[in-house]
Amino acid sequence: MKTKVVVVTAGILLASTSAFAQSSTVTGAAGGAATGAIVGGPVGAAVGGIVGGVAGSVIDPPPQKVVTYVQQAPAPSERVVVKEKLVVGQPLPETVVVTPIPDDRKYSYAIVNDQRVIVEPSSRKVIQIIQ
Repeated sequence: MKTKVVVVTAGILLASTSAFAQSSTVTGAAGGAATGAIVGGPVGAAVGGIVGGVAGSVIDPPPQKVVTYVQQAPAPSERVVVKEKLVVGQPLPETVVVTPIPDDRKYSYAIVNDQRVIVEPSSRKVIQIIQ
């Protein structure tokens, strides 16, 4: 019986935490823990911290001017192909050359497997795949 109550409570807590986290201006683990504590006390704080940490690690999209620049940038003369699937949040292989965006050095881009991708220069993580 105790197990059922804990499982049901955890499910309700996760659903409630998600709803509160969407309207909150505090993001990440701290925001999730605060929201979880409000909803479910100490246990809610722990669960909310985990949920908020995952949700807070989502990468913000680049500004529209960066997306436009990458859409209009000329393709390189040589086609770059990699076996790995391009995934947002994952780094590009070291063999792929990334090009800085002149007006916004927080972003770089590459054209890989005929797809234009915006990446974070220091980690090479894919921020956005432009369709």
